[in-house]
Amino acid sequence: MPTLLEACYLQQRFGLGWPNRHVTVSLFPASLPKRGSIFDLAIAVALLAAAEAVPAKACSNLVMVGELGLDGRVRSIPGVLPAAVAAANAGYSTVVVPQANAAEATLVPDLKVIPAASLRALLCHLRDEPPPVEEDEETPAPRTAAPADRRPDLDLSDVRGQAEARRALEISAAGGHHLYFSGPPGCGKTMLAERLPTLLPPLDPTAALEVTAIHSIAGTLPPNQPLITRPPFCAPHHTATRSAMVGGGSGRVIQPGAASLAHRGILFLDEAPEYMSGVLDALRQPLEEGEVRIARSEGTACFPARFTLILAANPCPCAAAKELDCSCAPSVRRRYLARISGPLLDRIDLKLELHPASRTELRYDLEFAEPSEVVAERVQAARERTAHRLLDTPWRCNAEIPGPELRRRFTPPREAMNAADDALNHGTLSARGLDRVLRVAWTIADLAGRDHPDENDIGGALALWTGRRP
Repeated sequence: MPTLLEACYLQQRFGLGWPNRHVTVSLFPASLPKRGSIFDLAIAVALLAAAEAVPAKACSNLVMVGELGLDGRVRSIPGVLPAAVAAANAGYSTVVVPQANAAEATLVPDLKVIPAASLRALLCHLRDEPPPVEEDEETPAPRTAAPADRRPDLDLSDVRGQAEARRALEISAAGGHHLYFSGPPGCGKTMLAERLPTLLPPLDPTAALEVTAIHSIAGTLPPNQPLITRPPFCAPHHTATRSAMVGGGSGRVIQPGAASLAHRGILFLDEAPEYMSGVLDALRQPLEEGEVRIARSEGTACFPARFTLILAANPCPCAAAKELDCSCAPSVRRRYLARISGPLLDRIDLKLELHPASRTELRYDLEFAEPSEVVAERVQAARERTAHRLLDTPWRCNAEIPGPELRRRFTPPREAMNAADDALNHGTLSARGLDRVLRVAWTIADLAGRDHPDENDIGGALALWTGRRP
């Protein structure tokens, strides 16, 4: 039932008297919990249509979403893009959305979007009357935590030395492989991770819609940017909880976490051993399946979460810049690094221990350090070779190929498998590890322009998986 203020507003603004009788609003299906202000606009128009204030025929076959303020303005809401997609999939051709969210809804093809700045403007449209002279338009509601767009001045050439790490970064970008950097502070772990987005190609239209829909639901879509076209970069603080990492939240509203906000992009976890127990291991299922399934007593939710994971860790809790200055006992160092569990590390394709760059490396890199633009061209060429090979499959890059298909359809020549076979026989390589070694070997071959991985490619991939230099 309306409040006295709402009834007075309808009377003064539109000359509409509220019916002096009991009003019941039915939201069905009744078994589905409903929450939030997304239904305000539809309820208001339905009541006015029932009171014959607007033609009922004009309201049929319309999907309306939006929050209605007491001043009659239609306020922006999160999740407009997935709502518009759901409307289109249900067979509707027209949606009414808040004016501040109209750009999101127009991303859905073959869908007519009616932007509504106010209830008054929408009623004029439904009555086929001239639009009213509106007051100042609503300022879009502030976003809760906009995704971290990396600064445009970041470039791979900023990193001096660390040639092996830059090569690993290139392999990760070309194949979508997870990466683990360990080393003392100041050796370039964070600098390298932050520059990975500069090597990645833009999102294709399908991936861009997926990413935009997730950020629309989370309310983190950047203002004046209805479509996210660059791979997102998400770097949660090490105090993040399990719900913040994989999604969840209190109450009946299940929100996507950092793993889903990094979908089709990069999830960077700096100071990885500092995360609370269980937070890192909660990523094991998304790393394998590319999605997060959250079950609550009120219902379940499934969010896509196919991201490239980058872990960075110091070798010990004291984080001494030089090994000679470290006062940690070997047992302390082992316990510290053991916070990153073995099953999680088993899912990391590339592992590299970094050391401070020498003076010779720094002097050499002043002239020969490659900028991101040059490396990104090689990454793009490698991805095109991968896409051509996977043309008749649902996968986009080498890291997504399932193990059975990898062994069945993309097995390297037998003579190239000697190093991997020896590692399997000695127990230093698991069956899951073999799949990851083969994926990385294919990426190395794609970067080199070869049709199949050779023995050197598999040997290099094996060294990167074990973290031991060949």
